[in-house]
Amino acid sequence: MKYTNLPHTDIKVSKICLGTMTWGNQNTESEGHEQMDYALAQGVNFFDTAELYPVPATAKTYAETERIIGNWFHKTGNRDKVVLATKIAGPGDYTAHIRTNGFSRDALRDAVHNSLKRLKTDYIDLYQLHWPERQTNTFGVRDYKHNQSDKWQDNFNEILHTLNEIIKDGKIRHIGISNEKAWGAMRYLEESKRNNLPRMVTIQNAYSLLNRVFEGDMAELSIRENMGLLAYSPMAFGVLSGKYIKGNASDNSRLKLFPRFSRYSSEQSTKATKKYMELAAKNNMSLAQMALAFVTQQPFVASNIIGATNMNQLKENIDSIHVNLNKSVLESINEIHKLIPNPAP
Repeated sequence: MKYTNLPHTDIKVSKICLGTMTWGNQNTESEGHEQMDYALAQGVNFFDTAELYPVPATAKTYAETERIIGNWFHKTGNRDKVVLATKIAGPGDYTAHIRTNGFSRDALRDAVHNSLKRLKTDYIDLYQLHWPERQTNTFGVRDYKHNQSDKWQDNFNEILHTLNEIIKDGKIRHIGISNEKAWGAMRYLEESKRNNLPRMVTIQNAYSLLNRVFEGDMAELSIRENMGLLAYSPMAFGVLSGKYIKGNASDNSRLKLFPRFSRYSSEQSTKATKKYMELAAKNNMSLAQMALAFVTQQPFVASNIIGATNMNQLKENIDSIHVNLNKSVLESINEIHKLIPNPAP
């Protein structure tokens, strides 16, 4: 395994992070425990979850993933071996079954308290805001279009003050953002610098061969401000395994179970995936490992969040840490990217 530090901290994390959002829906609790056992044995010490998980989010399965992880900590005693990240769900119709008061002081304190209880731990290493409160282009929306009726008011300072209280209470160690844009990220950094408040050390956004939007202004921000990217969906909902093109996806695969998750299923995405598959085969590697290695090698990526619904997938994904893409392969990837840029925003 390869390691780095979470930016602005002395916390060592594996460059491969274990994602967990299928546990409690596509995966059983025992399967989640098996994945954690294996990942930790391979040197993966960084686990990412969220109160929202598993997905799709429903009132019936709310926070089941955190409970599964908490039960594993209780069973194994491995809490001190894991750098644990979780998130508070952002506001919206999708999360109305969780709470409706956004990132208010009461909401943040309530969310942290309940996550700690479910996770059976006294502290969270990295606590993240799952998506912004304001209306902006997240989750596959390509361009920003301002909504004059958005009632959100700037509360970055208030959020950071509340998180600072919770840090001083010893319940969380560091903070991060997710599904954020450049403006929001810089506003958090501005408030931190001006008011001596905790800074957002990471940003968790989608990044893959099919979605390299982060390489715009976000990559510059990430490098210049040392706000590391925790890349999610590096396999583009499994599309970059090639299994949907080959027709060998299992009945338990995400797009078979939840066809509405079509972010990476456009005609252009399929066309690009076929080209990447040909390139991987030409260079004697699987498409999955090429796709994951590409993400892990980026200078702005702090850790690459993998997810799997079976052990074979998990083993292949973790083994991608040993794949190093040479200059020729990277140039070929960029040629495909120029031909079909960001088919899945």
